[in-house]
This record gives sequence, structure tokens and C-alpha cells, in this order.
Amino acid sequence: MSQTFVLKKGLNIPLAGEAELRVSKTIAPGIVAVQPTDFKGFLPRLLVKEGDPVLCGSPVAADKKNADILLTSPVSGTVKEIVRGEKRKLLAILIESDDKRQCVDFGVKDASKLDAAQVREALLQSGLWPWLIQRPYGILANPEERPRDIFVSTFSTAPLAADAAFCFGSELEAAQAGICALTKLTDGKVYVGLDGNAKASAFAGLKHCELNTFRGPHPAGNVGVQISHIAPICKGDTVWTVSLAGLVAIGKLFTTGKYDVRRKVAVTGPMAVQPSYVEALPGTPMQDLTAFFGNTPAEQLRVISGDALSGTAVGAAGYLGYFDTQVTVLREGTDQELLGWIRPFRFNQYSADRSYFSWLLPKKKYAMSTNLHGGPRAFLMNDGYYAKVLPMDLYPVYLAKACLAGEIEKMEKFGIYEVLPEDLATCEFVDPSKNNIQAMIEQGIDLMLKEMA
Repeated sequence: MSQTFVLKKGLNIPLAGEAELRVSKTIAPGIVAVQPTDFKGFLPRLLVKEGDPVLCGSPVAADKKNADILLTSPVSGTVKEIVRGEKRKLLAILIESDDKRQCVDFGVKDASKLDAAQVREALLQSGLWPWLIQRPYGILANPEERPRDIFVSTFSTAPLAADAAFCFGSELEAAQAGICALTKLTDGKVYVGLDGNAKASAFAGLKHCELNTFRGPHPAGNVGVQISHIAPICKGDTVWTVSLAGLVAIGKLFTTGKYDVRRKVAVTGPMAVQPSYVEALPGTPMQDLTAFFGNTPAEQLRVISGDALSGTAVGAAGYLGYFDTQVTVLREGTDQELLGWIRPFRFNQYSADRSYFSWLLPKKKYAMSTNLHGGPRAFLMNDGYYAKVLPMDLYPVYLAKACLAGEIEKMEKFGIYEVLPEDLATCEFVDPSKNNIQAMIEQGIDLMLKEMA
């Protein structure tokens, strides 16, 4: 039964640099990176070597733990370079595109007429299985399991997030085919979260799923927050999540028979020149976006694949992440401010606590930088201070401290099964102690995987 959830807790961050709703460029990258590091829990085994020809949809790496889970090439061309890091860790497979987009033909199929085994095989062979993320822990879904439920959020409330209707509103047929495929993989329901902050959701007509509307500030669009209100995860439960981009890609596999992960990507941020959208593939080099960086030296910019709160700083020499539909460009805040926080008038500084008179300008957008204006210190003891921006029934400070201490029983008690680092990003933003709360949660999840798997 559909429900509407009105969330009062949270925080919308007024960051400047929202992308205009127009596609300013279609990028045909010369080099595309397939990065195994984008997939938590994936231990890569190379299937190609330098100089090998590949098609769009050809496998380039497999999971050592489950050889059926593949990563496939988003373009046709030639493997140019295998990039390794410390201890020969595989960082990226660089593929030089031939601009022909020759694709492996996986065959057009009606997902509603397939059984679970056929859907599973299609997703594994095409390399689209990594779109399925398992909770707890946010790792790749296990093909041998059936989740309790599957959740899809059709919107994001992160700072300057890409407009879902603009990016995927024309892909409703593919989205519906994706829903039909997902229903075969669970004995429970497929839950779809709709944007209640918009006048009307473009995805309100999806069928064969339960539609729920969420209205409120960030992180109302996070699928973890939606799960906690619809059907919370308890110890022993397993649920899967799929992003909207993944849902559309899965649907296109069945409606076209092709591996197609091209999408509209919002280039945003206060340092972005004329922020707008581009059509790009995951693994596109940030160097192809230099027109948005202006004349600012690269060392003065922080280029983030994703949003400003929980994205990955990849730099101007990095690549677009597999799951990302947004690039954020910020100024590296290395400057020191005279008198700092004790200055009485700081109309160009945003404060979530109304510490400055900027709260008198509620509609103003701020050109925020990465400057922390201080360093880490002891946690603020009042847990309610953090809980006011987290619409989940959790004690964020106690959970973070349990993760730091490595106390598994307390981590379970305080909700480690329900969260991923991104869910506590707003807590990290308002934290006057300037602690990296997301890193603490990640540390706790890594411990749980090591000790409880």
C-alpha cells in the first residue's frame, strides 16, 4: 500500500552552482576507465590484457569469489593500459574507444515472461549485476541469495544533485522493464521511492511495485533512509538496492539487448563554469570536462565524482565513478580567515546553527570551499545535535564511537545494519568537532565484513 512520508529532520545545504537543465555537451571519450575500486566487495581477476580488442558489453574482469559476476566494457575498442597501485592492486582498466560502439547482442527479451534464473543469467552475462547492492554493508549482491525486498529511490536530495526527471524522464519504458526484471529476483516487494518535494514525479506511473512518496530535506532521497521508514533492516535480513541509473540500464538490456550505461551527468559546484549537463559514460576522464573548470589551476580545485557530501575526490586527472550522475567542483580552502568564527558579520558564510547573520537570507546560495576552519577534536556529547539532521531512529554519535572502538555488539545495537556512510553525511557536515563520521562508519562496516562474513 502506497504511503507518503513527511520527514522533518535533515538539512538542505545551500551550495551554489546548480546545473542548468540543458545538455551542453555530448562526450565521446577517447579513453574510458573500468575501475574495480568502484565496487565494494569485488575482488578483481583480469580477463583481458593490453592490446586486446573489446566490444561494448565484453567482460574485462571477474570477481574472484564469484566468477559469474563480471565487469564489462562500456565502449568498443582496445585495452590500452592496466593500471595498478601498491602491491599490484588493480586500480583501472583503460580502454581506448574506436567510436564505433559495436555491442555484444544479448538479445531483446520480455522481462515479465522470464523466470528468476533467466533474469539472473542475463544480468550476470551483461555485466549489469554490479548495479545490485546488498544491505547490510553496501556490497555487491550475492547471486545465490534472494533478498527480502528490493528498493529503488528515484531521486536524490544531495547538494546540487542531478534532476532525475531531466536525466531519466524519457526512459520510463526502460525503467518499467527494469522493475519487471527485479520482481523476479525477490520473494518480497520492489519498493520505489518518489520525490514528494516535486509537484509531480515522472515515475509515479510505474507498475508492479509499491510506490512510496518522501517529502523533506536531505537525506530524504537516500535509499537507506527510505528503507528505515518502510521496512527497517534487522539482523539476519538481506535487502538489495538499485539506483535509478541502474534501473534504467537494466531495463535497456531487456528492451534493446544492449549494454548501455550512457547517462546525463550534472556538472555542478561554485567553481564550475556555466554548470550544466553532459552526456557521458562511467569512467569518462575528468579531463574531458576541463571546459567547466575555467582558468583556475588544477591544484586549487577539488574535483569530486558525486556530490559534495559523500562523493569521491578524484581530481582533474581522475574518472567519473560507475554509479555517479554528478560531478562537483569546489575550491580548495587553504586560506586562513582573520578572527575566524568570532567575526560578528559573516554574510558570505553559511551556518546550520544560525551562528552568523546569514540565516536572515534563507534563499541565498553559498560558494563554499573545502576549508574546515579548524581540525578534529573530541565529539560533542549531545547526540541530539546530530540526530536533528538524521531522519532515522539511530544514535549517530554512539554508533560512530562503537565503530571507532571496534565493538561489534554495540555497533549492532546502535544500527550498523541500517546505514551506509552516505546516510550520516549530514551529521558530518554539521559536526562542530569536524570528525570524519563517514570514515568511521566505513571502518565499522569493514570490521563487520571481516568478522561476521
